[in-house]
Amino acid sequence: MTQYLLSVHVTESDYETPQEQIEPIYAAVDAFNTELQSSGSWVFAGGLHPASTSTVVDATKPDVTVTDGPFVETKEHIGGFWVIEAADLDAALDWAKKASAACAGPVEVRPFQDEPSE
Repeated sequence: MTQYLLSVHVTESDYETPQEQIEPIYAAVDAFNTELQSSGSWVFAGGLHPASTSTVVDATKPDVTVTDGPFVETKEHIGGFWVIEAADLDAALDWAKKASAACAGPVEVRPFQDEPSE
């Protein structure tokens, strides 16, 4: 089985959605999580705070820099994710369709790299 990242894309304004509109989305995501766990495809998942709460550490030069805010200046950010195991891309895409419907937003599907052989 291959592991896939299903990432949910949001904008900063999505974090301002009124609670009464967000509650049904939370319920749908909980139901999706339960289905994913029951199927044995669940590995890990989590929601993220807004990108404005991020910190970037760059230790690629002798002087390490630490800056507030996201690494990429863009309108869209990853708001949450699932790591799943699926037999193939088609199976991962089927899960992504359900994830997108549950979280009411676009979901990107990306396979993890294979472990290097020893």
